[in-house]
Amino acid sequence: MSKDRAPTRIQKKNRAAILEAALNVFSAYGFRGATVDQIAAEAGLSKPNLLYYFPSKEAIHTALLSGLLEIWLAPLHDLDADGDPLEEIRAYIHRKLQMSRELPRESRLFANELVQGAPRIHDALSNDLKTLMDEKTAILTAWMEQGKIARLHPYHLIFSIWALTQHYADFDVQVRAILGDEDPYEGAEPFIDTLYRKLLAP
Repeated sequence: MSKDRAPTRIQKKNRAAILEAALNVFSAYGFRGATVDQIAAEAGLSKPNLLYYFPSKEAIHTALLSGLLEIWLAPLHDLDADGDPLEEIRAYIHRKLQMSRELPRESRLFANELVQGAPRIHDALSNDLKTLMDEKTAILTAWMEQGKIARLHPYHLIFSIWALTQHYADFDVQVRAILGDEDPYEGAEPFIDTLYRKLLAP
């Protein structure tokens, strides 16, 4: 699609339809298992029409991941050094768990990319994410040194939050198979909140 002109309403609609279809296909089959034909069929477009907007499967995947990384990092960006430490961390956990509930396909897409070695977002992880993590772990360390929260390895603290919250999206089938009709998020939030309240108590 030409970059010289502003996209029309139809072009915007078709591009959005392609990305939505690609999210379904990639989250279900992974990058390697997905095909352009599958994405086109899911979007209700012909393959040539899809390729007018995106020249390849890689281009579609990269566009999805770029937007997803911004969404995924937003809650960490919001961690405020001037806020109450425990409340800031609890709010971060709440937002991450909420994202797992509301954006499970996006979570699985991101997980699939990481499992494959992150070939399309490795630079962003090594630069943007690393910089953000260094900034926010410095805040956590300062709170620990001030005696406001327990002394813990700050990077592993954030890793544990990712693991405990994203698990409910990435392993949704397993969780629901075990819990049956119970809504996993109704029990997850109070459990995780209690866990970190006790873990972080100075």
